[in-house]
Amino acid sequence: MASRSMVEGAPWKHILRFAFPVLLGALLQQLYTTVDAIIVGNYAGQAALAAVGTTESFVFLFLTLSIGFSAGNGVVISQYFGAGDEAKMRASASTGIILLLGMGLGASLLGIAVSRPAFAYFVAVPPEILDMALQYFRLYSLALFFQYGYNICNAILRAVGDSAASLYFLLLASVINVALDILFVAHWGWGVSGAAVATACAEVACFAAAYCYMTRRYPQFRFKLSEYTWDAALAKKTLTVGFPIAAQMLIVSLGLTFIQRAANGFGQVMTASFAVGTRAEMYMNFPSHAFQTTLATYTGQNVGAGRLDRVCLGARQTVLMSLGVTLLIAGLVWFCADIIPAAFGLGGLAVSYCGSHLRTIAFVNIILAAYVPLFGLFQGTNHPGIPTMVATGALSVRVFVTYLFRYSAYFGHTIIWTNGLFGFGMGFLITWCYYLSNRWKKNASLINE
Repeated sequence: MASRSMVEGAPWKHILRFAFPVLLGALLQQLYTTVDAIIVGNYAGQAALAAVGTTESFVFLFLTLSIGFSAGNGVVISQYFGAGDEAKMRASASTGIILLLGMGLGASLLGIAVSRPAFAYFVAVPPEILDMALQYFRLYSLALFFQYGYNICNAILRAVGDSAASLYFLLLASVINVALDILFVAHWGWGVSGAAVATACAEVACFAAAYCYMTRRYPQFRFKLSEYTWDAALAKKTLTVGFPIAAQMLIVSLGLTFIQRAANGFGQVMTASFAVGTRAEMYMNFPSHAFQTTLATYTGQNVGAGRLDRVCLGARQTVLMSLGVTLLIAGLVWFCADIIPAAFGLGGLAVSYCGSHLRTIAFVNIILAAYVPLFGLFQGTNHPGIPTMVATGALSVRVFVTYLFRYSAYFGHTIIWTNGLFGFGMGFLITWCYYLSNRWKKNASLINE
């Protein structure tokens, strides 16, 4: 079994050591989706870029379930890991793999089935790019099974302190995705279909690599087919912990879907600009979410080992590190705001829209970085409902002000990217008030029950 380093020594060193591979992994993941968009925009055109971009909210919606429930399983395993209960760890991993692969199969079928009504009516994709959006999303949906498989393997590895391995899996996926994008889109002219097939192939390779590594590196997670067992109690615990995490991300996804719909209402030019702006925003979001994941594991291990005294110090240090990394990325985005749109093949009015979008979110996402890492503390102490409540409130405010002010004289179309000032500001206040109240400590005694 791996060393339980997170329950000893300086918290910030262990948190940073654990978070660094997660940050690099998230960067790799964003880089290959960015290159994907750049190739589509430059070789298939601005309309194709808009079509792929307008599917992002639904892509993220299905991804939320995968990340949320796999993270829930990871938190459960990390708690048993901190307590030194290897039998429960093994049973939790077996149950989690069965659960997530089943969800992945269901997600693939559902994605294909609901794509037309979802994009035509719910998201209100402009008619001229609807067929391309459907083509891309349906092919992408075929790979959801493998995406769910990768996420559960990754969550299990992180639960035992192995966050570095995901770098190698994502590096492999990045190389495959970019190479196939160049082949399918740039050379063979397959357009959005080529981009979707390239992504699907990368997801298959990523899952295969993660599963092989996990089963060979960690004997406790090595199962013969007959050894996979379903433990209803552990499945319930995974769902109990994972549902609020998934719900938090699902709410974010639904909120972004409504904002995407509002952006689509300003026409194809805004849709293309919004696609680029949201991709840049993901770069500024991933430090806070990576530190959230890290703090959840850190908290789970320390509470499982009876070291609640270390949690507060680790939480404060995590927030400071999240702010530092986000400020660095935000500065780069601000100064490159006029260069980024051109790299994606945008032109004319779309460049102006995108530049304004990028400069605004460079500031707004600093607020997000100051409170989202604390969600990991709440999840690791069996208070996962708090992040859900905060996410619901923040997204509700963002959507409300977007639709309230989108045709106003003062905000107009700029509310598409300034809405975060209202939503994230409220999220910051609620999160820190709850943290400072110390109410999150109440469930710590229930961890090992």
